[in-house]
Order: sequence, then structure tokens, then C-alpha cells
Amino acid sequence: MDMLDEAAEKPKDDADIRVGRRVRALRLERNLSLADLAAKAGVSIGALSQIERGMSSLRVKVIWPLAAALDIEPSALIADGNDAANDLYCVRADKRRQIPVKSEGIAKALLSPPGATLTGMLVTVEARGGTAEAYAHAGHEFGFVLAGEVELVVDSTKYVLKAGDSFAFKSTLLHAFRNPGAERCQILWVNTTKPSEVRDGA
Repeated sequence: MDMLDEAAEKPKDDADIRVGRRVRALRLERNLSLADLAAKAGVSIGALSQIERGMSSLRVKVIWPLAAALDIEPSALIADGNDAANDLYCVRADKRRQIPVKSEGIAKALLSPPGATLTGMLVTVEARGGTAEAYAHAGHEFGFVLAGEVELVVDSTKYVLKAGDSFAFKSTLLHAFRNPGAERCQILWVNTTKPSEVRDGA
């Protein structure tokens, strides 16, 4: 009986499944393929695939090179409990990651989990805050104004949107936004590009 047969017959352990999900989430978060991470960690693609599917335990000799390849501490791979920070499908309210922005008065919190096709963000624009200049990038975007007021400019056309209003446009069109009001504005913003792929003015 070869190793794959043994793995197929081995019942999945909850801890192995959690660790596997964590490894896959971290890999997807870094935009690495199975082959990329396997090569960086010096393990076979098959072995890495089994670890991610919870069919194989993460052995001590693999933890260190895998952690180094993911640029994390080894303890992060095997921490006890269900690590909500690296879940494949959900993001808890207290585990949102902040996305770096260039402009003053804007904050972006990532709402979508690692590997999601769509990037969901909670964009907060303080009073009088906004993008420094119009920008464009690949993809499409959609937004829903949750609170406050936002002045959105798309392809030289200005729109003043309030809570309950929504928008959608091709990201390749020059766009900019600012909060003209005295109260904080919050927007649920969905983008088809990853945060790392967006080279924008915000």
C-alpha cells in the first residue's frame, strides 16, 4: 500500500483540517499556487495538497520550511483553536485587516477572506477626506453607501451619493471620491481586483 492509499484511508482529524485550511488561506492570501509554495518550502506538491485537505498531519520537519516560505512564525501554523483570522470563507468583525492607503482621511478594512474572487472592503471617509487624485486600474467595482455622504467622480462626471445610494463602474475609468459633509461616510465597496493589484490614488 503506497502513501496515497494510506492517506485516503486515514480518517480526517479536526486539528489537521484546521491546520490545512490555515495553510491554504495563507497561501491564497499571498497569491501563491500549490507549486509555488511547495517549491519555496522544499516539499512535494502532493504532500502539500494532502496537508491543505487535512489528509496528512503537518510534521515537525515541514513546519519550519513551510512557515519560512509563508513568512510567518511556525507557531502560527499550529496554533490551537479555530483561527478566524485565516478562515477560507469568513471574516470576523474583530479580525478585519486594514489595507494601506495613500490619501488622508480614508481607511479601508478588508471584508473578504483570502482567495475570494471578489474583494470586499468597508471604506471609511472622514469629513473632508478623500482621494488625492483621480486614478484607474483593471477590473470592475460596486459600492453601497452605508452612512454619510460621498462625492464620487467617474469619467469626469460628478455624483453626490447619500446613505442607501449605490454605484457600479469599470475600474479602468478615471475615478475619485471625497466626503463633502461634516459626518463620517462609510461605503461597502466591492472590487474584482486584489488589494495588492490595485495601484491607485487611495
